[in-house]
Amino acid sequence: MKVERKPKDVAVLGAGSWGTALAMVLADNGHHTRLWGHNPVQIEEINRSQTNQKYLPNISLPKLVIGYSDLSEAINEVETIILAVPTKAIREVLKKIVQFRKEPLTIVHVSKGIEPDTLLRISEMIEEEMPLGLLKDIVVLSGPSHAEEVSLRHPTTVTVSAKNMEAAEQIQDLFINQNFRVYTNPDLVGVEIGGALKNIIALAAGISDGLGYGDNAKAALITRGLAEIARLGAKMGARPLTFSGLTGIGDLIVTCTSVHSRNWRAGNMLGKGHNLEEVLDKMGMVVEGVRTTKAAYQLAEKYDVKMPITTALYGILFSGIEPKDAVDGLMKRRKTHEMEDLADILSLNSAN
Repeated sequence: MKVERKPKDVAVLGAGSWGTALAMVLADNGHHTRLWGHNPVQIEEINRSQTNQKYLPNISLPKLVIGYSDLSEAINEVETIILAVPTKAIREVLKKIVQFRKEPLTIVHVSKGIEPDTLLRISEMIEEEMPLGLLKDIVVLSGPSHAEEVSLRHPTTVTVSAKNMEAAEQIQDLFINQNFRVYTNPDLVGVEIGGALKNIIALAAGISDGLGYGDNAKAALITRGLAEIARLGAKMGARPLTFSGLTGIGDLIVTCTSVHSRNWRAGNMLGKGHNLEEVLDKMGMVVEGVRTTKAAYQLAEKYDVKMPITTALYGILFSGIEPKDAVDGLMKRRKTHEMEDLADILSLNSAN
């Protein structure tokens, strides 16, 4: 695929696996890519060896990827920032950006989560933290995309969305190439909700596998999990059809079935008897599904939406319920008609 584009200076904030993989995509497209991280030793490795062994072992980074440990230098005179830090660090990083920048920015967020207690999506967090004069556009990039496979330049498809679709199309052009196909979708709420809530179902799928329950149980979790996501998403104003796309069923499949998935791996350890503290310590990386489970549980209460898988997972993570007991509770729920959910979702969609 040939896309006519002028090389740009782009800053990727967050030198973890996903931020690094996206920096590689941008560099492959000829863009001068500044990869910022808070660990000077890691940044030195990136610049000295063109590697980031902790997060992407045995991968050589393109020469157009330059590491920065100074945030003010990384964002100086760039028009576009890719925000690839964990959800819990987003506000802290945005506050620093505000200190250093005077010119408006387009911010592309690629993290997948919802903030507990405030119950804000990431684009809403950005709107809260960034003064109007500093924020040109907010774009979300999401979809089934393991960093390990993107860094190997394996075929990957994702979606971008924004309130301003012209901005989404500009980011589409920034990233798209023969290995990394980018679609647009005008449903910003649905794209963010699907990307965040699939991590909950991936945790549950990992628990199921850890308990040894096999493919039947996992297929049920993915299918019924999608129904939960669509129910809540529709109540929040998303378009139900979005959840049949890349940021819905696509992201669910890849996150619930792959050993690359942090959330699946964390759930798998929980299913094998490890407690949450042990799991997070062994993972050594952020497991977004844990925080998102708390937020989704609160959203279900706020919008009065039935989310039995989310509720069961919340009990495992935060109330000490044994995983097997939680599964038994799900299986003993009252009988119902499978299409009740679809009818509810469609009625909400027509009301919107």
